[in-house]
Amino acid sequence: MTDDPEVRTAHSDEPHAVTGLAQRLNWLRAGVLGANDGIVSVAAVVVGVAAATTSQAAILTAGLAALVGGAISMALGEYVSVSSQSDTEKALIAKEKHELATMPEEELAELAGFYRDRGLSDETARQVAVELTEHDALGAHLSAELHIDADDVVSAWHAAVASFVAFTIGGLLPFATVLLVPEPAKIAATFVAVLVALALTGGVAAWIGGARIDRAVLRVVVGGALALGATFAVGSLLGTTGVA
Repeated sequence: MTDDPEVRTAHSDEPHAVTGLAQRLNWLRAGVLGANDGIVSVAAVVVGVAAATTSQAAILTAGLAALVGGAISMALGEYVSVSSQSDTEKALIAKEKHELATMPEEELAELAGFYRDRGLSDETARQVAVELTEHDALGAHLSAELHIDADDVVSAWHAAVASFVAFTIGGLLPFATVLLVPEPAKIAATFVAVLVALALTGGVAAWIGGARIDRAVLRVVVGGALALGATFAVGSLLGTTGVA
């Protein structure tokens, strides 16, 4: 192995490391988003019903339906979405394996070209490509060309389970609040609990993605407040007119 700093830089392959980290955090991202959706979805339903009627039975029925249906829907949606990503990654890996088996010289030249395009000389790029191919040809090509790892393909099941559990936990907060807090503070307490929880999940989601936390928190809090305000207005209107 050469001591050329350019070669050591090429071997470190920073984009590959970043991609692997993102995939390992996939379940956490799904969990945070699931919790956020659970909080907003269930809260909107129970606040709307509570604004229309004081019947605990009606609030319980609507909240439970929103909790169970939303958790299942969230998990299925996450499973389908991540499955598509996983299938694409597996197809790319299979394609690269086939090309390495049928045209090794062309693939070696292609790999050298990637490192040459990154600023290495022809000789150094060729040396890097040869050494990486001898060590792990598939891994070298997947990293340089596609920024994926054959051993780090995202799991649709992990994402689905994380979404289901997180949605349920998130939805239980407004559900329990609206049921346990007595009138006349029921709706106000639910508003406060939901907005605080949304601020926390929005901050965590921004931290995971490396985004600005203050902007993310503001977005989810304002969005949640609008959703709750809209359903409260609809419920109040239905309750006042005697429809509910």
